[in-house]
Amino acid sequence: MNEIKRDTYLNKMINRKGNGLIKILTGIRRCGKSYLLDPIFKNHLLESGVKEDHIIKLELDKEENQQYLEAKELSKYIKSKIKDNDMYYILLDEIQLVKGFEFVLNGFLYEKNLDVYVTGSNSKFLSADIITEFRGRGDVIKVFPLSFSEFVSAYDGDKYDAWNEYVLYGGLPLILSKRDDEEKSQYLKDLFEQTYIKDIIERNNIQRVDIVDSIINMLASSVGSLTNPKKIYNTFISNGEKKLSYNTISTYIKNIEDSFIVNKSNRYDVKGKKYIQTLQKYYFSDIGLRNARLNFRQQEENHLMENIIYNELIVRGYNVDVGVVDIRDGNKNRKQLEVDFVCNLGDKRYYIQCSLNLDTREKTIQEERPLMNINDNFKKIIVVKNNMKHWYTEEGILIIGIYEFLLDKNSLNL
Repeated sequence: MNEIKRDTYLNKMINRKGNGLIKILTGIRRCGKSYLLDPIFKNHLLESGVKEDHIIKLELDKEENQQYLEAKELSKYIKSKIKDNDMYYILLDEIQLVKGFEFVLNGFLYEKNLDVYVTGSNSKFLSADIITEFRGRGDVIKVFPLSFSEFVSAYDGDKYDAWNEYVLYGGLPLILSKRDDEEKSQYLKDLFEQTYIKDIIERNNIQRVDIVDSIINMLASSVGSLTNPKKIYNTFISNGEKKLSYNTISTYIKNIEDSFIVNKSNRYDVKGKKYIQTLQKYYFSDIGLRNARLNFRQQEENHLMENIIYNELIVRGYNVDVGVVDIRDGNKNRKQLEVDFVCNLGDKRYYIQCSLNLDTREKTIQEERPLMNINDNFKKIIVVKNNMKHWYTEEGILIIGIYEFLLDKNSLNL
């Protein structure tokens, strides 16, 4: 395995150095947050001339550091390492394990020579109450599993073999060190059962583990399809689960979201410029985890590709919704067309369709139709699964292959 480059996140950390805020690295477990702290960021500090004894690092999920899970002990330990007025860099891994950690971190904010970086693995760690405790002085960096370009940079093979591997086993960094298919699939299955589901159950005191398990499988099966808590609730009721309440199902789905296993994308009415709350799509933060939940069945590449494109857009910093375009046919009947993604960042907006191919005129018209019915000047894109060089249609729609789209960080602006 080659060295994994995570320059996107390293640069974000470098840009935030010494800004007086607590830098919070968060994301799904095993996505590489700890590796970002050490060796990647720690090596940057050392290469920048920071002395090793001015870097204070603790891995709070290690047995030898259990004593520091008490807020007072952690604070006492950090303060004991401060010997002068030079800048000290505090790197704390899995800070959410410390009871009352927000008070400890708040205390660090008053020390002018402390620059603090922490990791945490669930969104309750970023709840409104805790952010309020930071008084607006928390700076969040969301970390994801390896993007396809990061995966390719460390993969021993060409981009085509890398794609076949990535679309099946995903981008959790340790996948690159596993030797064969059996080891990779077992790693993902064990990780789900022994880490992710266990975390969700223990953190939320969940009684119906079987229901959480089934919901995760339903979300995995519905990647690329519209669903919502009500639809999932109705499925349970029709299967004989009479004692379940809608609120329980809705809460369990939120618990799964809080663990960063899935992300929800809302529907947006492009012409009406408003959100539609009835149905959403859920995408897995790692496609390998999704596949493992279904025992590597249901490998519809168009849905997997859609999930990967969604994750890429999120990593690039875009807010991503599912688009809906209302049209009237020749008989003035109302019809809704779907745009796979409406992406926004500042004053930028892109409309994106995903398609395995455009091998017939009918297929091309089908993919173009929603885009052609959007009456604004924002860029319209169709991503297809091939290795062609990008080109523009007569209508100004960018057609781009999946490899160029994922490997060129400026692909939206070609």
